Amino acid sequence: MLHSPLSPLDGRYAAKLTALSEVMGENALLSARVRAEVTWLAVLCGLKLPGIKKLTTAEQKILTQVCDLVEKDFDLIRQLETTGYKNIPATRHDVKAVEYFLRLKLEKTSLKDRFPLLHFALTSEDINSVSYALLLTDGIEKALLPTLEQLQKELLRLAKKEARSVLLARTHGQPAVPTTFGKEIRVFETRLARQIELLKKQQVSCKFSGAVGNFNAHAAAYPNINWIRTAKQVISTLNKNRKLKIRFSPVTTQVDNRDSYAELFDNLRRINVILMDMSRDLWQYISAGLVKQQTVKGEVGSSTMPQKVNPIDFENAEGNLQLSSALLDFLSNKLPVSRLQRDLSDSTVLRNIPVAFGHALAAYQSLLKGFSKIAFDRQVAREELQRHPEVLAEAIQTILRAHGCTNAYELLRDFTRGRHITAAVLTDFIDGLNVPASVKMQLHILEAEKYLGLAPTLAEGKYD
Repeated sequence: MLHSPLSPLDGRYAAKLTALSEVMGENALLSARVRAEVTWLAVLCGLKLPGIKKLTTAEQKILTQVCDLVEKDFDLIRQLETTGYKNIPATRHDVKAVEYFLRLKLEKTSLKDRFPLLHFALTSEDINSVSYALLLTDGIEKALLPTLEQLQKELLRLAKKEARSVLLARTHGQPAVPTTFGKEIRVFETRLARQIELLKKQQVSCKFSGAVGNFNAHAAAYPNINWIRTAKQVISTLNKNRKLKIRFSPVTTQVDNRDSYAELFDNLRRINVILMDMSRDLWQYISAGLVKQQTVKGEVGSSTMPQKVNPIDFENAEGNLQLSSALLDFLSNKLPVSRLQRDLSDSTVLRNIPVAFGHALAAYQSLLKGFSKIAFDRQVAREELQRHPEVLAEAIQTILRAHGCTNAYELLRDFTRGRHITAAVLTDFIDGLNVPASVKMQLHILEAEKYLGLAPTLAEGKYD
């Protein structure tokens, strides 16, 4: 029977998530573990430990090549864990399988005499902690951030394009005052931009300090080595050529404290909330006919209603954002908590971090697709605004206040609230006011389409 994906991430969305699967998939985790083990071995060889030779240039090259895994290497690591290989029984332990893999890869090299240093004094959580930190930062840097920055640019482009395109703003779902479509898009762009900048500053922590974080075995074997500095050297080596850095946590239990995980997940969750807010607004604008969608030849909107052009990209984004955020919230609450010095309930949870990232990335891509298919209908928006001249009530009562009218608000409240107001009715109301002719003239020349305040300026980003 053919394998059928359990998750849409490995099914219908798989082609969209290649960039993420390359840096956060199972193979990426195995690669990170190998890099962590090899880096530790190389650092140990440079400590001038008794009887341990320094790495030659050729040996350094061998270790570099070992880290370049191919498919048969991944298969071998899995085989070592699950069924065993030749005279090596199944480890039933994923990190130990990596250690045995390295022994097999290096057994015919001059590095064989350094085998006692493989996984020396470490707990598997040291390797996993570093590896997941690498995966998290790679997932952000190489998959999520590029898509988010592309989305931000699209919002910025649209905000500037529609900076002066009038739109009837609604508060509590009711006609409020005029705004512009560009300014409302700019609101989401500025919110997103701030969270992206925070995301770029995130540093995922990791530990590398043994069974319960005390370097017990390290100090017992070589008491004169500065093991904290040595651990920092490992992290520093792994950080070379990386934009987003991982950082060493000096004081931990067997597991990293993972508060930095929660900070990162909460940052992503805030991004998701902003984009979900935006998705719902776009859905409303499409529903009201203010935003038009391009049709795609042959595409079906409904299995029974041929006329429909559904806002599927924004709906898809909303669902994926909600699912991602639910997982991120769970991860933020779960992973920083561990009974005493360690419990294993985090193991399967950690493996699902890419799932949360995957649903987020699928949503971001849906939004990009959605924006590529929409256009703001300026004429429909203008006509809607013209049907609501009562939106000038705020302007009228404020101008009257400026000219000393003490009951201006009450006058406009009693005149407009709960009534259908036409332009002619509004003109008659102004004519009947007990104010100087110059004030009436100021009120008569008010136009809803021009009552925009600083909306165009804000949309264009001129607010410094």
